[in-house]
Amino acid sequence: MASLLGNLFILAAPSGAGKSSLIKALLEKHDGNQRFPMQVSVSHTTRAPRPGEVDGVHYHFVSHEQFEQLIEQGVFFEYAEVFGNYYGTSRVTIEQTLHRGIDVFLDIDWQGARQVKALMPDTCGIFILPPSTEVLRQRLNNRGQDSESVIDGRMEEAVSEMSHYNEFDYVLVNDDFSTALSELEAIVCSQRMRTVKQQIRHVDLIADLIGEKS
Repeated sequence: MASLLGNLFILAAPSGAGKSSLIKALLEKHDGNQRFPMQVSVSHTTRAPRPGEVDGVHYHFVSHEQFEQLIEQGVFFEYAEVFGNYYGTSRVTIEQTLHRGIDVFLDIDWQGARQVKALMPDTCGIFILPPSTEVLRQRLNNRGQDSESVIDGRMEEAVSEMSHYNEFDYVLVNDDFSTALSELEAIVCSQRMRTVKQQIRHVDLIADLIGEKS
């Protein structure tokens, strides 16, 4: 991973904590930034598309049979089953993108994060917490997509998900959205400025400044 110019970020959170909104806002803010390009990874999933979701843009929507075939082919370097559906990330696609110097964001759960970290220890893990359980339930209700029983299930799952917060490098509390976005941006910037990345990005400059040949 140290030889890759781009940075790999994992953002995990319970459903309703706002991770997808934060990623979207960060990408929109830096849209067209040629110096530090970034993109979100498009995962495969077996769940049905939600209103407004487009195949190939938000997810690659496939059947359970197709997903299991991809598992057998070794396409994924992380995958998990959540609420009866599979989610997975293509390793080849991620590595090719990082080699081009593009930062990649993975919107996955703690199980997927463990798998990614095992293969790419340099990955930066960020966990997003809601300010309270009451706010989390209200956000889920505001979506208007799920029944009360489904929301109850998501709330139970949220407790399990949040218990793994300490497996991540950073923790953000998404109370005020603009503050959380600024904190996320600061983390991304700090990862880009690490010596191991700057040595790759500015190899000729460093060699010239200190009299070493690349």
